Amino acid sequence: MPGNKGVIYEGPGKVEVHEIDYPGFELKDGPGVNPANIGRKLPHAAILKAVATNICGSDQHMVRGRTTAPQGLVLGHEITGEVVETGPGVEFIKKGDLVSVPFNIACGRCRNCKEGNTGICENVNPDRPGSAYGYVDMGGWVGGQAEYVLVPYADWNLLKFPDKDQAMEKILDLAMLADIFPTGFHGCVTAGVGPGSTVYIAGAGPVGLAAAASAHLLGAAVVIVGDLNKERLDQARSFGCETVNVATGEPRDQIEQILGEPEVDCAVDAVGFEARGHGREAEVERPATVLNTLMDVTRAGGALGIPGLYVTGDPGASDEAAKHGSLSIRIGLGWAKSHSFATGQCPVMRYNRRLMQAILHDKVQIAKAVNATAIGLDEAPRGYREFDEGAAKKYVLDPNGMLPKAA
Repeated sequence: MPGNKGVIYEGPGKVEVHEIDYPGFELKDGPGVNPANIGRKLPHAAILKAVATNICGSDQHMVRGRTTAPQGLVLGHEITGEVVETGPGVEFIKKGDLVSVPFNIACGRCRNCKEGNTGICENVNPDRPGSAYGYVDMGGWVGGQAEYVLVPYADWNLLKFPDKDQAMEKILDLAMLADIFPTGFHGCVTAGVGPGSTVYIAGAGPVGLAAAASAHLLGAAVVIVGDLNKERLDQARSFGCETVNVATGEPRDQIEQILGEPEVDCAVDAVGFEARGHGREAEVERPATVLNTLMDVTRAGGALGIPGLYVTGDPGASDEAAKHGSLSIRIGLGWAKSHSFATGQCPVMRYNRRLMQAILHDKVQIAKAVNATAIGLDEAPRGYREFDEGAAKKYVLDPNGMLPKAA
């Protein structure tokens, strides 16, 4: 049995790489594991050798101490890997398959899974619907920023790449299928992005950039990305987006300069609960700013896609209400404009096969759009630090030295 190393959350602002247990076909006790999940047998699971495993902005919320994540949690929910072992209940996934892992853990058996809502599976997290690898309050499934990782319900969850050699040639693009590409695409779909539409995307981090690339794929006429970070705005412009620097003033005024009118057809929140203000308040945390701005700049009858993360518990929030997920949202404005809102985890399996085909057939270059940058597993602490400082990159960890060969 090989050894295993993983990226561990050691408290606010601190991640380290340590030896961890090699996966087995039973969920054991550990940091963050729900007591009701301890001892759960997993004959339907597969063990993967991680080919690529990404650092996500959602991970950063935990590392900043903005959630109730316990010390010792193995991080990581964006996983692409090679199957090295399957449980006795796995029929169709085979050893040697190269696969993408949706960040949602789903059983494929409950009502929500059968209706395509895999982000809110009822059977994998005893506390509430919905689960993910290496994430706080998500059932305690071990994270995938590691050399080896276990994936339950393998036949259901895993997306097999049809041609292994072709997949390795595009592996940095395909690594985005685990989360940010479907998440950005879901934000655009739920916002109603389509041919000829005008779109405002709040946030030029990896999810915002993935949403912008998705908007182009869906046929948008104008894609406008807003952020405080000049390098990230430069990255958005590199593939044809218009940009708004919210540090210089309200998006509404800058959108009018671009479009000749202050409103767009569709809007996407790719920021979430650690939002900051605009203009003079750009350095001040204002967690409802993005949601209120999107209602302000979206035309009456439009829709808001909200893949940006919001939490029920935020110990580092700026006010007492926000610590419990209560924000001062102008719901009256949204009601008056007849807006539609879509929130929650992206149901990755709803989109990942079609997005895989778009990558394999050269319809989109998602790794280039998000500036995917491969680093070694041992470099994860540096990747987290630089990402937190605003690097305009999507860091992809290479736990087993397989990405350079792909390049």
